[in-house]
Amino acid sequence: MARTTALCLLVVLIFFQCAGCWEAPWFCHGRECPKYTVVHEYEGFEERIYDTSHWITSDVASTKREDLNVGFWKLYYFNQVENKENKEIPMTRPVVVSVKEADSMGERQVSISVFQPDKIIPEPNDETIKQIVIPGRTVYVRSFGGIASDVDAIDNLQKLKADLKVAGMQFNENKFDVAGYDAPWDLINRHNEVWVQAL
Repeated sequence: MARTTALCLLVVLIFFQCAGCWEAPWFCHGRECPKYTVVHEYEGFEERIYDTSHWITSDVASTKREDLNVGFWKLYYFNQVENKENKEIPMTRPVVVSVKEADSMGERQVSISVFQPDKIIPEPNDETIKQIVIPGRTVYVRSFGGIASDVDAIDNLQKLKADLKVAGMQFNENKFDVAGYDAPWDLINRHNEVWVQAL
């Protein structure tokens, strides 16, 4: 009787410990990804709540592929021991390009970022690389395939904004992110997302 009770308690404990476990989606390809909860799936987009997450980021001149490549390789080499601890950090998913549109106070700002699963990150050797913490937030997400170009990103952003307006959602119209989950040499089953933050 005591053994049966102990076994039942163990099963209950395991269940409750795993009830909050997060399983990364297929498009993370077995790599670490920022954790989120899908709040609702709409026609054409998802509403997600992301946990607080840690990133390394570098400002870039534009969303042109050559400028993004410069920023990406800086971050890649940071993860490949070019940091003050000579620590190798496994690559994660996604790589995110963030765009803040120009307003009356300044110019358009573009950056590229890579998710960091650990809260404690080595200091970068390259002073143009910054460490940032993004607080938990609600994000609206539209997914699309293929090798994402500027045109693809803007097209999907406009479709997402149109869907959000029809649904009556409030969102930040001056900033968006494009998330890519695949290595450049992976040519099939590619997964990209465009994100806008809820207000």
